Amino acid sequence: MKNKKNDEDLPLPQILNLDDDFSLIKRFIEGDESVFSILVQRHKEKVRNIIYLTLSNHELVDDIAQEVFLTVYKNLGRFRFESQFTTWLYRVTVNKCKDHLRKMKIRHIFLPIKDSDEDPGYETSPEIEDIKEIVHNAIEKLPDKLRIPLLLKILKG
Repeated sequence: MKNKKNDEDLPLPQILNLDDDFSLIKRFIEGDESVFSILVQRHKEKVRNIIYLTLSNHELVDDIAQEVFLTVYKNLGRFRFESQFTTWLYRVTVNKCKDHLRKMKIRHIFLPIKDSDEDPGYETSPEIEDIKEIVHNAIEKLPDKLRIPLLLKILKG
């Protein structure tokens, strides 16, 4: 019991000193590039989820997540510590998704649209597929300033 009380008496910043994002970023900026893998491991699933929710394409998730973390790696030295790291990371993620969507719009002008014959790997009823399509189409029609916060809210719960 005594040890537990001692842990509770420590100020919060001392407990988090080695593990919080800001400390890891500071260590990275000071030259300890090995801490970047901790940041990636800590945040990769949320980044992947944002990408999937935004683009609805499993095949693109890993490639765009890699682009996100490469951009973060290259620009982490410019992080200003004015907001949470996750806020900045999610903004980078959303921007990469927007970049991809812009590229796809340009390609769609020149390429015919193909019907997808892909098997989702599980059975779904036509009603569920219709509802998914309606919701997906409605979300896609929202302006970015409404769609992105909605997707982040869905992701965070």
